[in-house]
Amino acid sequence: MHNVVIEEPYEFIPPYRGKFWAWACRMWLPGHLRKEYGITSHEFRGLELLKASIDAGHGIVLAPNHCRPSDPMAMGLLDIELDMYHYSMASWHVFKQGWYTSFMARRLGAFSVYREGMDRPALNCAIDILATAERPLVIFPEGVISRTNDRLGVLMEGTAFMARQAARKREKQNPENKVVIHPVAIRYLFQGDLQPAVTPVLRDIERRLTWQPQDHRPLVSRIRRVGLALLSLKEVEYLGETQSGSLFTRLERLIDHVLGPLEEEWLGEVQQGDVVARVKNLRMAIVPDMIGGEIDFEERERRWRQLADCYLAQQMSFYPRDYIRPDSPVERLLETVERFEEDLTDDARHHGPQKIIIEVGEAINVSPKRERGGKGDPIMPLLEQRLTAMLEQLATESAPLRKEDVAPSDLETAEQ
Repeated sequence: MHNVVIEEPYEFIPPYRGKFWAWACRMWLPGHLRKEYGITSHEFRGLELLKASIDAGHGIVLAPNHCRPSDPMAMGLLDIELDMYHYSMASWHVFKQGWYTSFMARRLGAFSVYREGMDRPALNCAIDILATAERPLVIFPEGVISRTNDRLGVLMEGTAFMARQAARKREKQNPENKVVIHPVAIRYLFQGDLQPAVTPVLRDIERRLTWQPQDHRPLVSRIRRVGLALLSLKEVEYLGETQSGSLFTRLERLIDHVLGPLEEEWLGEVQQGDVVARVKNLRMAIVPDMIGGEIDFEERERRWRQLADCYLAQQMSFYPRDYIRPDSPVERLLETVERFEEDLTDDARHHGPQKIIIEVGEAINVSPKRERGGKGDPIMPLLEQRLTAMLEQLATESAPLRKEDVAPSDLETAEQ
C-alpha cells in the first residue's frame, strides 16, 4: 500500500510564492521526464486558448486528467512553452515523502490539501489564487492517479466549488473579472516495441505466481491470464475460494465484499456509486481517532488493516470493463501491466520512449451564481464531457496491437 494516509496531525503547507526555483528547473525538467518516466518528446495543442485567458487577466483553473505519476511534472512543460508559472494542489502525503520531495514540490508551486477531512486553509488559498488571478491553478479533478489514459474517472465537486467561490470574489472587485476552467487532456503515446518492454515485468509476476514464463502465448491472452490469477488469489484471501462469473462481475463483487462491512461499521449502511468516493468517506471516518491518539495498539492495527482494505478496493476499481480488447491501443496493455506490478510491489517500472500530448480545451466560463436544483454543480458534467471528448479524439492517434499479440480466443472473449 502506498503511503497515502499519514498518521499525524495535518498542517497546511502553503505555496512558495517566489519564481526563482521554478525558473531554474526549466532546464532540468525535460531531462528529468526523459530519465524518470521515459518521456522523450512532447506536443502542445490549443495553447492559444490558454494564452487568450492569460492575456485577458482571468482567474484560471487548469483541469487535467490524471492517469500517470508524471502528470504534475508534465504540466510544467506548459510553463516553459508559454513562459508562465502555475500553482497546483497536491495531496498532503506528497509532502511527507522526504525533505527533497517536499522542498521541490513547494518551490515548483504546489501546496497541500488534506483528503481525509475538510481543509479550509487549502480551499481559501486556492480561492484567493483564482480571485486575484495571481497564476493559473492546476487541479486534478479526479483526485487520484488512475493509470487509464483512455477513461476518465469520476470528477470531484471541489473544482467547481473553488472556482465559483473565486468568481464571486472577483465579481465584487469588478463585474468584468472572470474565472474560467480550461479542460486539459494529457495523452501518452508509447513509441517503442511493446512485447520486449512488458515481457520482463510479466516474467517477474509469473515467477511470483510459481508459473513458468508464458512467453509462448499472445500478449493479450498472457495479460488476461495474469489478471485472472491475481483476482483469484484475492478471492481466496477474502472469500475463501475462487468465484464464478465473468471477470469484471467477480471484480465488482469482491470490491463490494471488501467495502460493504466497513461502510456498515463506519457509515451506518453500505454505500453505492464511485469506489474512490466510497473510499474517501471511509478514510474520513477511520483516520481522525488514529491521529488523536485516542485508541490502543490493537485498535490502531485493526484500522490500518481496514485502510489497507480500502486501498485494495480502490486499486481494483482502476481495472475498467472492456479495457483490454483485441482492438485496444498498445498503451492500454502497457498501463495494465504497469498496474499489475504496482499493485504487487507498490512500484512500477516506467517504459519509454513515450510522447506526451497536452491539449488545452476551450475555456468554461464560471458564473458567480449557480442555478438552483439538480444534483451537483452543472460545471462538472460539462467539464467531464469536454475532457472525455478530447481524450477519445487523442486515443485515435495510438498505434493498434500487432496481429501476433492477439489469439483467436481473445476475439471470442471480446465478443462475449
